[in-house]
Amino acid sequence: MRGARFRAWPGVRIAARVLLIGLGVFVAVCLIRWQVTLNWFGNFLVDSDRLEHADLIVIMGGDFWGPRVLKGAELAKQGYAPLALISGPPYGGRPEGELAVQFLVEHGYPKELFAVFGHNEPSTFGEVIVLRSELERRHAKSVIVVTSSYHSRRCAILFRLICPGIHFLSAPADDAHYHPEQWWTDPPDRDLLFSEWTKIAGSVLIAYPAYRFAEWRRGF
Repeated sequence: MRGARFRAWPGVRIAARVLLIGLGVFVAVCLIRWQVTLNWFGNFLVDSDRLEHADLIVIMGGDFWGPRVLKGAELAKQGYAPLALISGPPYGGRPEGELAVQFLVEHGYPKELFAVFGHNEPSTFGEVIVLRSELERRHAKSVIVVTSSYHSRRCAILFRLICPGIHFLSAPADDAHYHPEQWWTDPPDRDLLFSEWTKIAGSVLIAYPAYRFAEWRRGF
């Protein structure tokens, strides 16, 4: 009976064979062109969009006198948004955004281009959650997100998951510590890549479902 039932669906066996053949071809191509495959994993972490005018620029925390804040400040100066919001936890008893503004003003950028958003979240996931409320308070419908190149894909994924009503554009800042091409030849690059891929998987598969479940429970 079981054999008859299986023979009644010959398409199942055909589909299984096609799937296995396709998987085998994919693995073979990946092995033959292994450098291209590994470079893809490195380049995937860098999410760069074609920029257009937005309501706000958000500069992610963690870099208050380096490429992130300089990139965000330059975009604000060029008129991509009327304001750059500098996010970040405290540093030395002050919001790191205040230190960033001080640094940028010293480098010739007008102070009125910037606003500071301080918080105590140690993770990107937590930072995006608290930023959601701030973006809603500011009625932002389009946002340019500035962060380090290797961090840009994870930020883009989290913002689009947690703030679905807002249009996000990613503007990664170059980072001297990450090289997406041939990353496997440099130990610091390898560490960054494995760390980011692990965090992306953890965010999407664990942290985000837990967050949505908590939101669902609060709705009752």
